[in-house]
Amino acid sequence: MPIETRKLREALGCFATGVTVITARSLDGELLGITANSFNSVSLEPPLILFSLDRRAYSLRKFEECGRFAVNVLDEAQQGISTAFATPLADKFAGVSYEFGRTGSPVLMDALAVFDCSTRFRYDGGDHVIFVGEVLDLVVREDGKPLLYFRGKYRGLSDPAGS
Repeated sequence: MPIETRKLREALGCFATGVTVITARSLDGELLGITANSFNSVSLEPPLILFSLDRRAYSLRKFEECGRFAVNVLDEAQQGISTAFATPLADKFAGVSYEFGRTGSPVLMDALAVFDCSTRFRYDGGDHVIFVGEVLDLVVREDGKPLLYFRGKYRGLSDPAGS
């Protein structure tokens, strides 16, 4: 019996994830950005990470062509940025502070962590394309809490009482 898409989405929503914005600059200079929670570490040696992008995404071909991207791990105060980058064809960078990283990809200011990568591999992932990137540079903030996503809603990280 085949798995119902709605049920699969519901079950996957039980896995709390961090929220990221994947950014790049296309070969023609267009700034690209999407909100994604499909982010993983792959390897420490060499330093590899991955994310997946829907095959229907407007920016898919441009991400494939440019060969680089940055993964920006969002702070709990950046829910608005997550929402903006999840909106198709909007001016996603309007009002967002960023600078260009080592690869030329936009790096969002105040992100908890940023992984600036060159694309090493792309794999078929069904209705998504899986991008594996080699981390060439990174930024890590010492403070802040992550923006989380669980059961279709943004969440925050709670500290246990007394800590």
